[in-house]
Amino acid sequence: MNLPPGFAQRVTRWQQAHGRRHLPWQGTHDPYRVWLSEIMLQQTQVVTVLGYYARFLARFPDVQALAAATLADVLALWSGLGYYSRARNLHRCAREVVSRHAGRFPASALALAGLPGIGRSTAGAIAAFCFGERTPILDANVRRVLTRVLGFDADLAKAANERQLWEWAEQLLPPAGRERDMPAYTQGLMDLGATVCLARNPACERCPLMDICAARLAGNPERYPVRTRKVARRGEDWWLLLQIDAGGRCWLAPRPSRGIWAGLHCPPVYTQREALDMALQGAHAETWPSFTHVLTHRELRLHPLLLRTETPKGEGAWFGSDQWQALGLPAPLRKLLQQLRIN
Repeated sequence: MNLPPGFAQRVTRWQQAHGRRHLPWQGTHDPYRVWLSEIMLQQTQVVTVLGYYARFLARFPDVQALAAATLADVLALWSGLGYYSRARNLHRCAREVVSRHAGRFPASALALAGLPGIGRSTAGAIAAFCFGERTPILDANVRRVLTRVLGFDADLAKAANERQLWEWAEQLLPPAGRERDMPAYTQGLMDLGATVCLARNPACERCPLMDICAARLAGNPERYPVRTRKVARRGEDWWLLLQIDAGGRCWLAPRPSRGIWAGLHCPPVYTQREALDMALQGAHAETWPSFTHVLTHRELRLHPLLLRTETPKGEGAWFGSDQWQALGLPAPLRKLLQQLRIN
């Protein structure tokens, strides 16, 4: 494949003139802050991350503070952001940086990728922004930009094609000796994907690559990237037994350390209606409307029931409203408990 001439220079110049500069994690060479933003931004929109990022830094201003925290504290602050394995890996990674690297993040993408929860693209972003390493990234936005510019129509569901795109990404980097361009170049690719080279209705007329973009010249940019394999979600039914005492406290316990909502506080969960009925032993529970909560690989059909009781079922502890609001809770449960307060 013939690589487009002047690609890196165009991206770098465009970012310096038109790229985003208002985001709080930009303009820093602190690997802790860049790492935190990169993890939060995985599968999450910028507007959602902004508030969480500020709260995290206020509570955990450096990697030592995060490593010293309990997982429960981290999950509580992450509550509502979703994809909770990110929070668990964030905590594991902080502890490893402190214990194995004396509180300093490794300065190479290869070493960074060996830390918990840091994949190749995240490692590349940290290394490029903080250490000026000449290394590629390939997050969702950058993958879209590169496949369109190159007209790369191979199926990225196949590992060999993904590896090939990584090779092209490496060859498109600023030339050796121009490492000082790496932060602007890397940010430029991200910015193009987030603001110009959109998945739907891309603003090709504003793109600095419009005249060398194979997809735009062919008139079919939305065809890229190509990925045939779809996420297969398995449906599950969960009955949530919300137990409330006379004082309005809710009975909650941490979920197991592995599986859905691992480590988050939750009421007793039953995957069979018969098991719930056996636990109730004839006690009357008020049935609330069922609803669906979609996860990456699961479609949870949630069936909440409200039981007012002083003798709760299952392991756990009572939490008043001032207490459960500070816990790590699954987003749908937090909404249910907020409805209880309103009602």
